[in-house]
Amino acid sequence: MNIKIKLTIMSFLQLFVWGAWLITIGTYCFNTKGWTGAEFGAIFSTLGLSSIFMPPITGILADRWINAEKLYGILHILYGLVLLYVPQVNDPNTLYYVIFLAMIFYMPTLSLSNSISYSILKNNAMDVVKDFPPIRVWGTVGFIVAMWITNLTGSKANANQFYIAAVFAIALGLYSFTLPKCPPQKLTVNKSSWVELFGLNAFRLFSTYKMALFFLFSMFLGGALQLTNMYGDSFLSDFAKIPAYADSFVVQYSTIVLSISQISETLFILAIPFFLKRFGIKQVMLISMLAWVLRFVFFAYGDPVGGLWMILLSCVVYGMAFDFFNISGSLFIETTTDSSIRSSAQGLFMMMTNGFGAVLGSKASGYLIDTYFTTGNNKDWSSIWLSFAVYALVIAIAFAILFKHEHNPKDSVNEVVKV
Repeated sequence: MNIKIKLTIMSFLQLFVWGAWLITIGTYCFNTKGWTGAEFGAIFSTLGLSSIFMPPITGILADRWINAEKLYGILHILYGLVLLYVPQVNDPNTLYYVIFLAMIFYMPTLSLSNSISYSILKNNAMDVVKDFPPIRVWGTVGFIVAMWITNLTGSKANANQFYIAAVFAIALGLYSFTLPKCPPQKLTVNKSSWVELFGLNAFRLFSTYKMALFFLFSMFLGGALQLTNMYGDSFLSDFAKIPAYADSFVVQYSTIVLSISQISETLFILAIPFFLKRFGIKQVMLISMLAWVLRFVFFAYGDPVGGLWMILLSCVVYGMAFDFFNISGSLFIETTTDSSIRSSAQGLFMMMTNGFGAVLGSKASGYLIDTYFTTGNNKDWSSIWLSFAVYALVIAIAFAILFKHEHNPKDSVNEVVKV
């Protein structure tokens, strides 16, 4: 099979097995189970907690001791097996630990999939910056397809969403063993220090001012990303409580409406090389932060009828908000770190965005929503989204002031993202 096709299938399934439940677990916990914001926030925070330590650990394993594609396959099979058990859980405290275990297996595969793709493309003399985005875009397509399947099968408020993800996760795990080999580089020597032996060299990136800032803002943006993943479907579904909106398309097909966000991703992913070359890494990341502000503001004032255009525009803006930081950030890491620590460095990036960032976003937002924006069973969604918008705006202003980087439009894309 053609190398690009094999990587495309991997990319498609990578996000399919997440998209089947990530956006709708909020509806499952709030509407079906009746759990509180704090309880759901704790459950969702497991994405972040697992990302703090698992991506760096698996990155080190892939750099030093085990083929990346084999490790990737084992993790997906274990992830699928845990998801098969989720429907049996009826207590939020128990679900916390079950989802935590599932995330321990799944979250590191996000960075591993990037490392595998980069390694295979390079081994076949292909241009990572040019050839990776068209492959990665199929991951977003997989996420969209999974969301549609969950919504159209009536699974967004029940446990079937986890069965869907589990079956395809196990299939992906088995498929990964057919990928070209990505062996560890084993660049350590007999007299290597324990830091080198365990692949902790990547943590030295924090000693560089620009890289330290990059990782810091990765954490803050990671928090923003989790907010819409956590509450987007619950927000749209709650319009059912208002008689004028109860039978609207937005309420009935909220997950499909939110999938416009991922459709938008597919377009903005393909535009990344152009924007990086034209504007440079700082401007591209700043654009992402400002897009997050718009994402939240449009949600704050949108509704399923007169304000439908705001909800739709918020979904379109999401593509720019997500891609311009996450994909560009991954390419930034790939082109600014030594080959001996790239898997580890990708793990650090994942640790800051989906690790500390997710914990920050999920824990803080759950507390704030319960404390300040909830009355009985009703949530003040407009105020919730506006508070998130203020958060994103503060981050954008701080980034514009603190992150120093000069961009020369005549540079190649690779040079544009050099530290």
